[in-house]
Amino acid sequence: MSRFLLTIVSLLLVGHLISGIETSGNWVYLYDNSGYRYKTLSISSVGEIMGYCSCYFVTRKGHWIYLYDSEGYRYKIMSYSSVGDITGVTEEGFTSKNGAWIYTWNRQGKKIRTRAAR
Repeated sequence: MSRFLLTIVSLLLVGHLISGIETSGNWVYLYDNSGYRYKTLSISSVGEIMGYCSCYFVTRKGHWIYLYDSEGYRYKIMSYSSVGDITGVTEEGFTSKNGAWIYTWNRQGKKIRTRAAR
Protein backbone atom coordinates (compact mmCIF):
# COMPACT_ATOMS: atom_id res chain seq x y z
CA MET A 1 0.00 0.00 0.00
CA SER A 2 1.38 3.42 -0.88
CA ARG A 3 2.44 5.93 1.77
CA PHE A 4 -0.39 8.25 0.66
CA LEU A 5 -3.06 5.60 1.19
CA LEU A 6 -1.60 4.65 4.56
CA THR A 7 -1.79 8.30 5.63
CA ILE A 8 -5.41 8.61 4.54
CA VAL A 9 -6.38 5.35 6.24
CA SER A 10 -4.66 6.38 9.48
CA LEU A 11 -6.38 9.78 9.43
CA LEU A 12 -9.75 8.15 8.88
CA LEU A 13 -9.17 5.91 11.88
CA VAL A 14 -7.86 8.50 14.33
CA GLY A 15 -8.44 12.03 13.09
CA HIS A 16 -10.18 14.49 10.83
CA LEU A 17 -9.68 15.26 7.18
CA ILE A 18 -9.81 18.93 6.21
CA SER A 19 -12.45 19.73 3.61
CA GLY A 20 -12.45 23.48 4.18
CA ILE A 21 -10.79 26.29 6.08
CA GLU A 22 -12.50 29.62 6.70
CA THR A 23 -11.31 32.77 8.40
CA SER A 24 -13.72 35.15 10.08
CA GLY A 25 -12.64 38.06 12.21
CA ASN A 26 -9.95 36.80 14.57
CA TRP A 27 -10.64 33.10 14.03
CA VAL A 28 -9.70 30.27 11.67
CA TYR A 29 -12.21 27.42 11.39
CA LEU A 30 -11.41 23.89 10.19
CA TYR A 31 -14.23 21.83 8.65
CA ASP A 32 -14.37 18.11 7.94
CA ASN A 33 -15.98 16.41 4.94
CA SER A 34 -19.41 16.34 6.61
CA GLY A 35 -19.35 20.12 7.03
CA TYR A 36 -18.78 19.91 10.78
CA ARG A 37 -16.56 22.65 12.27
CA TYR A 38 -14.22 20.59 14.39
CA LYS A 39 -11.48 23.09 15.28
CA THR A 40 -11.24 26.82 15.95
CA LEU A 41 -7.83 28.53 16.02
CA SER A 42 -6.82 32.10 16.71
CA ILE A 43 -5.70 33.94 13.59
CA SER A 44 -3.13 35.82 15.71
CA SER A 45 -1.33 32.53 16.38
CA VAL A 46 -1.89 30.83 13.02
CA GLY A 47 -1.35 33.73 10.59
CA GLU A 48 -2.49 33.85 6.96
CA ILE A 49 -3.61 30.58 5.34
CA MET A 50 -1.44 29.99 2.26
CA GLY A 51 -2.93 26.66 1.20
CA TYR A 52 -4.32 23.37 2.45
CA CYS A 53 -5.24 19.84 1.56
CA SER A 54 -7.03 17.14 3.53
CA CYS A 55 -4.03 16.22 5.71
CA TYR A 56 -2.33 19.53 6.57
CA PHE A 57 -2.26 23.26 5.91
CA VAL A 58 0.40 25.92 5.40
CA THR A 59 0.34 29.41 6.90
CA ARG A 60 2.53 32.50 6.93
CA LYS A 61 2.96 34.81 9.88
CA GLY A 62 5.54 37.56 9.49
CA HIS A 63 8.85 36.04 8.45
CA TRP A 64 7.80 32.46 9.20
CA ILE A 65 6.04 29.63 7.38
CA TYR A 66 4.15 27.18 9.60
CA LEU A 67 2.93 23.67 8.79
CA TYR A 68 -0.10 22.38 10.72
CA ASP A 69 -1.61 18.91 10.73
CA SER A 70 -5.32 18.28 10.15
CA GLU A 71 -6.01 18.55 13.89
CA GLY A 72 -4.59 22.09 14.00
CA TYR A 73 -1.27 21.29 15.68
CA ARG A 74 1.83 23.07 14.37
CA TYR A 75 4.57 20.59 13.52
CA LYS A 76 7.09 22.61 11.47
CA ILE A 77 8.41 26.19 11.43
CA MET A 78 10.37 27.42 8.40
CA SER A 79 11.92 30.75 7.51
CA TYR A 80 10.03 32.70 4.83
CA SER A 81 13.36 33.92 3.42
CA SER A 82 14.37 30.33 2.62
CA VAL A 83 10.93 29.09 1.48
CA GLY A 84 9.43 32.04 -0.41
CA ASP A 85 5.82 32.35 -1.59
CA ILE A 86 3.69 29.20 -1.43
CA THR A 87 2.35 28.42 -4.90
CA GLY A 88 0.57 25.10 -4.33
CA VAL A 89 -0.28 22.49 -1.70
CA THR A 90 -1.02 18.81 -2.37
CA GLU A 91 -1.37 15.68 -0.25
CA GLU A 92 2.28 14.78 -0.87
CA GLY A 93 3.86 18.21 -0.43
CA PHE A 94 3.91 21.83 -1.50
CA THR A 95 5.74 24.15 -3.88
CA SER A 96 7.11 27.63 -3.39
CA LYS A 97 8.76 30.33 -5.48
CA ASN A 98 11.66 32.30 -4.10
CA GLY A 99 13.22 34.74 -6.54
CA ALA A 100 14.28 32.86 -9.67
CA TRP A 101 13.80 29.42 -8.08
CA ILE A 102 10.94 26.98 -7.63
CA TYR A 103 11.21 24.63 -4.65
CA THR A 104 9.33 21.40 -4.07
CA TRP A 105 8.90 20.33 -0.43
CA ASN A 106 7.49 17.19 1.08
CA ARG A 107 4.67 17.35 3.60
CA GLN A 108 7.15 17.27 6.49
CA GLY A 109 8.89 20.42 5.22
CA LYS A 110 11.97 18.81 3.69
CA LYS A 111 13.15 20.30 0.38
CA ILE A 112 13.15 17.57 -2.27
CA ARG A 113 13.74 19.49 -5.52
CA THR A 114 14.95 22.84 -6.83
CA ARG A 115 14.56 24.17 -10.36
CA ALA A 116 14.84 27.50 -12.15
CA ALA A 117 11.61 29.43 -12.56
CA ARG A 118 10.57 30.17 -16.15
